[in-house]
Amino acid sequence: MFKFFELLKRFIPPYKKYVFLNLLFNLLSTVFSLFSFAAIIPVLQILFGLQQSNLSYQAWTWGDGWNQIISALKNNIFYYLEQMMTTAGPSMTLLYLGLFLIVMTVFKTGTSYLSSYYIIPIRTGVLRDLRNQLYKKILSLPIGFFTEERKGDIMSRMTSDVTEIETSIISSLEMIFKNPIIILIYLTVMFAMSWKLTFFVLILLPLSGWLIGMIGKSLKQRSTLGQQQTGELLSQIEETLSGLRVIKAFNAEKKLEKRFAALNEKLRRTLNRINRRYTLAHPLSELLGTVVIAILLWFGGVLILENHSSINAAEFIYYLVIFYSIINPAKDLSKAGYSVQKGLASLERVDKILKAENTLPEPTESKKINSFNDRIEFKNVNFRYQSDWVLQDINLTIPKGKTVALVGQSGAGKSTLVDLLPRFYDVTEGEILIDGINIKDLNTKDIRSLMGNVNQEAILFNDTFFNNIAFGVENVTLEQVMEAAKIANAHDFIMASENGYQTTIGDRGSKLSGGQRQRISIARAILKNPPILILDEATSALDTESEKMVQEAIEKLMMNRTTLVIAHRLSTIKRADEICVMSEGKIVERGKHDELIALNGYYKRLYDMQSF
Repeated sequence: MFKFFELLKRFIPPYKKYVFLNLLFNLLSTVFSLFSFAAIIPVLQILFGLQQSNLSYQAWTWGDGWNQIISALKNNIFYYLEQMMTTAGPSMTLLYLGLFLIVMTVFKTGTSYLSSYYIIPIRTGVLRDLRNQLYKKILSLPIGFFTEERKGDIMSRMTSDVTEIETSIISSLEMIFKNPIIILIYLTVMFAMSWKLTFFVLILLPLSGWLIGMIGKSLKQRSTLGQQQTGELLSQIEETLSGLRVIKAFNAEKKLEKRFAALNEKLRRTLNRINRRYTLAHPLSELLGTVVIAILLWFGGVLILENHSSINAAEFIYYLVIFYSIINPAKDLSKAGYSVQKGLASLERVDKILKAENTLPEPTESKKINSFNDRIEFKNVNFRYQSDWVLQDINLTIPKGKTVALVGQSGAGKSTLVDLLPRFYDVTEGEILIDGINIKDLNTKDIRSLMGNVNQEAILFNDTFFNNIAFGVENVTLEQVMEAAKIANAHDFIMASENGYQTTIGDRGSKLSGGQRQRISIARAILKNPPILILDEATSALDTESEKMVQEAIEKLMMNRTTLVIAHRLSTIKRADEICVMSEGKIVERGKHDELIALNGYYKRLYDMQSF
């Protein structure tokens, strides 16, 4: 349960007021329930015609010991009841006791409702905070974290694991806040009535608690396995949706059906074992509770019959009622223990994200950079993801206003080199400088504010044309968005859509063609108006007609900007100020187009292959 209290310590502090009110009304509810149960003793005495003991009023002060005060209060209550029976008769006394029971029950149920009322903001608030923290953490983690994790498993942690925390831990908060108070107060009263009986009870209860705890421990292990398998299942669903076109093209439906069915069956078996253990909680705790009551009836009855008990028969019935009232809270507490164990398994998986270390820390005292004035420099840059070097001995200078193109075969390291500039990854050796400042000494947000990206795959959102173009730019007017769209050759097809700039483009821009998506992406970069532009094969996936329109938009975008271009189609970078040819992570040739053709090396071979 240490993990559970750690969870409370992390998420409960903002809701201290609600915790205090919940505990206060739980306390009052428990006290009122004790008063309502107390009406049983005089009712039994009246119904069974027990002899009056001719009590007299006993005075007391707060300076007396607790035993004297309790003894005096008990004596005086029965003294007034005897007086009432003498003056009003047994029938009216029973009526008054019934009214007293109703009033106490009203107070008890009212305070019980208020305790539940104040637990609700805690439950919903903690869940909201957990979701917010998880989403914020995902946005803050570097891209490298997600290349090592499966997307489906991360989605599982954000959905099914968070839901499990809600249903298992957060929903158990009320039981965990309320039931210990009930048990503690009831046990205190039971000790005050008969320490012998209560001591006997306390020997029996830990045995049953230990048995329930052993089952709960195995439940947590099974729950972790169940959540992992759910992550695998979601991963396959995500892969299937992403690759549906390929699956159908290769007639692989049956193969994937079998794979999914096998995963689904494995998950079903795990969930069967989890739920069978979980449903064991209620019958097991009920059985153990009944066994304890039966033993208590025998032991208490022997004490009373042999005159070894400090309580009489009517008080023993009251004692049993109090003890029986402990059983339900104890059962709920054990059930909450089961739920918490299930939820803690999910919390551990969520914490893997929440406590993930950011491998790209911000500098403690970052230098300021508001504009780009001189040059970008890659100095002796080496980089590797894990063991093998992806980039080696990269030395490259990009003066302001110049265009540098990277070409080479797939896997040569072009995209990796480009990803180092906005600090998606950190260099392993060497340094990258912007205007002479190492980018590790700059705030990441400041670095990326200087750059605009247009990628091979246009990343768009299920939103309107306007919001996609204005993405990441504050306080944008429709006129500014329209101007950017016109420069990107996108205005005409946007205006031809149903609602113009307020038309929703579908999931990842599914309602648009490839060329249209790319032009929206270019319009977004134009609106941002960055001094540094990164183009990652922006036209490689387009047909000839779309490429022509996108290329025109790109040329407008590149005007008066410092541009780093990755290109497969060499015809698009003939006018670059410098072309760097990459092979196996190294720059093997560099120069202008004509100079590289004259070298008759790597670039010439690539150019001849494309010309052919």
